[in-house]
Amino acid sequence: MIPRYEVKEISALWSEENRFKTFLQVEMALLRALEKENKIPHGTAKAFQDVKISPARILEIEEVTRHDVIAFCSSITEQVDPKYARYFHFGVTSSDILDTALSLQIRDSLRIIIKDMKGLLLALEEQVQRSKDLLTIGRSHGMYAEPMIFAQKFLSFHQEVFRRLNDFEQILIHDITGQLSGAVGNYTVLDSEIESLALTELGLKTEVVSTQVIPRDHVAKIVANSALLASALERMAVEFRLLHHSDVAELHEGFKQGQKGSSTMPHKKNPISSENISGLSRLIRSHVEIALQNNVLWHERDISHSSNERLYLPDHFGILSYAIRRMASTVGDLELHRDKIEAKALENFSAQSSYLLHEMILINSTTRDELYAFIQEASFTAKNTDEFFQWIETHGKEKGYKLPVLLKSAELKNHYVKRFEDILSRALVV
Repeated sequence: MIPRYEVKEISALWSEENRFKTFLQVEMALLRALEKENKIPHGTAKAFQDVKISPARILEIEEVTRHDVIAFCSSITEQVDPKYARYFHFGVTSSDILDTALSLQIRDSLRIIIKDMKGLLLALEEQVQRSKDLLTIGRSHGMYAEPMIFAQKFLSFHQEVFRRLNDFEQILIHDITGQLSGAVGNYTVLDSEIESLALTELGLKTEVVSTQVIPRDHVAKIVANSALLASALERMAVEFRLLHHSDVAELHEGFKQGQKGSSTMPHKKNPISSENISGLSRLIRSHVEIALQNNVLWHERDISHSSNERLYLPDHFGILSYAIRRMASTVGDLELHRDKIEAKALENFSAQSSYLLHEMILINSTTRDELYAFIQEASFTAKNTDEFFQWIETHGKEKGYKLPVLLKSAELKNHYVKRFEDILSRALVV
């Protein structure tokens, strides 16, 4: 990951040194399981307790072996008495170690991602509380529609992220698996009891049917959920960018002391965080195709997935963590221009069109189509709120319609606040 978007906790998990440490973690769990089952001499695992990981030495050996797991194993066993070294990597294949170690890296990455998501949810909840009494004009097709409470925007985002959080938490329970099943997954040397002992120590579920590799649909499921989360992040980002427009100007991203918006135009305050997140979201979603293709391997296994996973998975989790954290910061720093936001809802004279239509349907015997046409004409004819109300009253009396009470500013706001409270009560927000 380039430094600009690096999350150091994620980078540390996917570093070469930690990758080899994770290999060793799996191999040591296997040795201890073999000892418990009396398959190898007791004291074998202890003989490896002081071994050191040397990426440079592993690379040196790999120059000859052209096999990274063999190079890793050789770098370890050369440090140990041969009578114990002979039991290292006993009964397993490279994929047993590679895939189980990969599961540990993915699990630890998801734990960080989940923590980041909870931070974003908290930022969204705080904005819900700040704006739950703020009336805004809702939009459909980019056009003014009807009033709503501004907090409903944040609450919608919150619920989408919350769904993805639930998905990741379920993935941690059900889809992070390990295997120590040997060549083509048939337990030629080891048995499932040894595998279970080792994986329990590692905190992993056993892959029910491995094929020498852990099936890649697990990874694809994780990446697909990440893509959905990226879409949620971009949905937020796009909303903020649209409301940030100079001719809309209902909110602005936080602007720090000394920050510059343009190299040549001092007046600019650009929505750079939201634009950044939009771009990163596209990159995260692009990983779905790789993950899906990796699920299709030849016979029991091949390594066509290996090269791209080394590249895209560290970036995938790093970029996702960065984007979530940046969005949490962006949400927390948003400046809402409350007066401007509310004025648009109150001054949009046709905003009561749906309310009026349905109230008039209830108290008149006239057809829906006729009443719709009546209110539509009022909306298209009037030029301001007073004209709209006057048109309704004048022409309504001419037609002999019964007219409902027209909501003034305070009543209009109260009407939508009460409706939003019903929505809020269904959501998981304190």
